[in-house]
Amino acid sequence: MRSGAGECSDSSRPRPGSDKAEFTALRQCPRENREAWYKLRRGRAPPFPRSPLQWLTARPGLAFPRGAPLFSFQQGGWGASLADKLVRKCDVLNRGFSGYNTRWAKIILPRLIKKGTGLDSPVAVTIFFGANDSALKDENPKQHVPLDEYVANLKSMVRYLKSVDVPEHRIVLISPPPLCEAAWERECLAQGCKLNRLNLVVGEYAGACLQVARDCGTDVLDLWTLMQKDGQDFSSFLSDGLHLSPEGNEFLFSHLWPLIEKKVSSLPLLLPYWRDVAEAKPELSLLGDGDH
Repeated sequence: MRSGAGECSDSSRPRPGSDKAEFTALRQCPRENREAWYKLRRGRAPPFPRSPLQWLTARPGLAFPRGAPLFSFQQGGWGASLADKLVRKCDVLNRGFSGYNTRWAKIILPRLIKKGTGLDSPVAVTIFFGANDSALKDENPKQHVPLDEYVANLKSMVRYLKSVDVPEHRIVLISPPPLCEAAWERECLAQGCKLNRLNLVVGEYAGACLQVARDCGTDVLDLWTLMQKDGQDFSSFLSDGLHLSPEGNEFLFSHLWPLIEKKVSSLPLLLPYWRDVAEAKPELSLLGDGDH
């Protein structure tokens, strides 16, 4: 679960632009979920999830002002792109929580992903944390999580997923993206507080995320390094120095998809193409486990 960035101080309430730490789970589509999915695709869901159990959907026709954060479930967001790519193969469940860190995430994870059987078992899970954990303790103590605890929390979440039959080869850790300090400082000053993050510190958490992946045997996407590769200007990937912009979401998806594709490539299409449905007895084509 992730798309954005954090509060300017521990006393402020999470605002729409605060960091949205994320889990994303990909599940094969059970038959009972199809009606809910089609309702969401028709745009009946609210534009922003109000509960941890809101289904991910892309809303057609949404426009985003220049510089506005683009959350992963919105049109053009990396989560919505995953859902579009996996139509009729997986339900993509996005669990984003504005302002959360790994300390809180490991507590709520058992509420979000439970042991299932068959089609209820996730085929892939992404864990995207670090932008809030790496907040400076003196400026933002509520969101800050010490580096060693951040490592322990990530490992704890991986162990939990393994305990509910999501093995390490189905898990992808995503590091926090780099921080554009000048842009984010302007945001902080506008909120009446000091700069509460540093890119060098974010890099330490990104490096720790990579080490956890090596230790646990999971895949990992190192956004912090990739976005700064060869000294490129990464400011276009961030809407305000911290949150992902549309370009940042596209960048994340383009690098995440190869990791996800190898985990889902063998999944069958849910129900046959319409031209392949038996005309005389359609139930022969449509009843069963969903593959054909």
